[in-house]
Amino acid sequence: MRRILFSAAAVAAAALLLSGCSGSPAASSTATSTATADALSGQLSVSAAASLQGAFDEAIKEFTAEHPNVKVTPNYDGSSTLATQILGGAKVDVFASADQANMQKVTDPGLASDPTIFARNTLVIVVPKDNPANITSLKDLGDAKNKVVLCAPAVPCGAAALTLLSNEGVKVTPVSQEQNVTAVLTKIENDEADAGLVYKTDAKTTDKVKTIVPDGASKVINSYPIVALKDAPNTSAAKAFVAFITGPKGQKILASFGFDKP
Repeated sequence: MRRILFSAAAVAAAALLLSGCSGSPAASSTATSTATADALSGQLSVSAAASLQGAFDEAIKEFTAEHPNVKVTPNYDGSSTLATQILGGAKVDVFASADQANMQKVTDPGLASDPTIFARNTLVIVVPKDNPANITSLKDLGDAKNKVVLCAPAVPCGAAALTLLSNEGVKVTPVSQEQNVTAVLTKIENDEADAGLVYKTDAKTTDKVKTIVPDGASKVINSYPIVALKDAPNTSAAKAFVAFITGPKGQKILASFGFDKP
């Protein structure tokens, strides 16, 4: 009788063991399904300052390689223009500004909070490659005979230019004021002006201009903040993108494009 009971117990134990083993694949399958369900996906709208285009295009490429189910649509323009669009109700997930003043236009009404500074930048003088006006310093920009192009005062590069010129005691009457830094650079590339003030990172993107680092440039620094909007249509992807930009991979990309550390 003892032998029979022992055998029955052994059979029961074996059955339980087999039952446990057969349940493992199901548990694994459930975990895999959950992981898949939690993966980032959908559309992601990123509004970023024009000066970020090169770096962000590269960052988006790497981000989407890690999250292939996310389709990122960037919108590059002057930070003031982007802030106005957001205030007007544009559906945006992430906003990256070239200064804190335009970011504040978005955070003050509660459309976003706690932006993170992720990069810094400074201005340089750009002139056509052959420098026909023989520009060598900020003082030359104040000469009435020289055609100078600046960003509009409401745009971060314009506000920075006015501060730099004021600090150095130079008064400039520009022939045009552009809505983003890319437009200033394009005019110099096309020989439509003798000189302009742009970010050093923009000057680095072309071989069609000559760059001059002006006195006082290191004292006028633009800090770039980034934030996921409060009502972002794709909150999870927005937060992930901000984390990517502020993390090691994003910072490495920004440094390769000439941006300074935050």
